[in-house]
Amino acid sequence: MRAVTLAAAVCLCAAPAWGEVVDAQPGGFTVRQSALIKATPARVWAALARVGAWWDPAHTYSGDASALSLTLRPGGAWRERLPGGGVLHMTVINAQPGKLARFDGALGPLQGLGVAGRLTISLHPSGEATAVTQTYDVGGHAPGGLSALAAPVDAVLGAQLARLKRFVEARGASGPGS
Repeated sequence: MRAVTLAAAVCLCAAPAWGEVVDAQPGGFTVRQSALIKATPARVWAALARVGAWWDPAHTYSGDASALSLTLRPGGAWRERLPGGGVLHMTVINAQPGKLARFDGALGPLQGLGVAGRLTISLHPSGEATAVTQTYDVGGHAPGGLSALAAPVDAVLGAQLARLKRFVEARGASGPGS
């Protein structure tokens, strides 16, 4: 089942977003994905904050992306509601509206390991579009090392960026809030 999910994630991210494993070693890895989104940086930023509308529910603990919330301000949080509890996925450590969002935390199954992660999402105007680059740096300890996790994490994050792109572009001129 995991191989099927990984294969699907790779297919989803192949056309609208590209990714790469920048570095992979036993003690950590860096992955980077990029996409050109046909919208202003302000619209992409607004859509980014609506994580529950575009994140793949298969990559949540609850199975329900609408349980996700993201407060894009320093000290803000990327959270998921669960019955009787919840998950703190990441903490916002840098928020520059329309330009940069930086998060501290370990996503998904990385959360159960002795690792730290830093996700940076950069937005740059590119004509009538926005160039989006997300870089995820992970380091620490995991039994057997971290290098084997780089490609699957790259695939999942690439698929999420592709979903963000489709979400923003499907809104046309009316914007992500409509």
